[in-house]
Amino acid sequence: MAEDRFPPGTRVRTFDHDPAHHTRLPRYARGKRGVVVEPEGRAELADVSAQGSPDAPVEQVYAVRFAARDLWGEGDHHVVLDLWESYLEEDRHNER
Repeated sequence: MAEDRFPPGTRVRTFDHDPAHHTRLPRYARGKRGVVVEPEGRAELADVSAQGSPDAPVEQVYAVRFAARDLWGEGDHHVVLDLWESYLEEDRHNER
């Protein structure tokens, strides 16, 4: 089995896109920075399978933690979302 692209602790950013079709990436989390908590296993990409395609790719899903203040501008808690790998890119902005 291939190594996970984003190990726990990796800083990531979600893609900021607004597709015309179904997506499991919530609008409030698009273009936001978070941290990978852990891989959750592999699953069919819901964006494709919801369109009735029998050829939906299988991708790694990650639990990603976001600070509530980064999502909504306020809050002192965190939100964890399960997100497919194709929704994420490494966030090099926060590298030292």
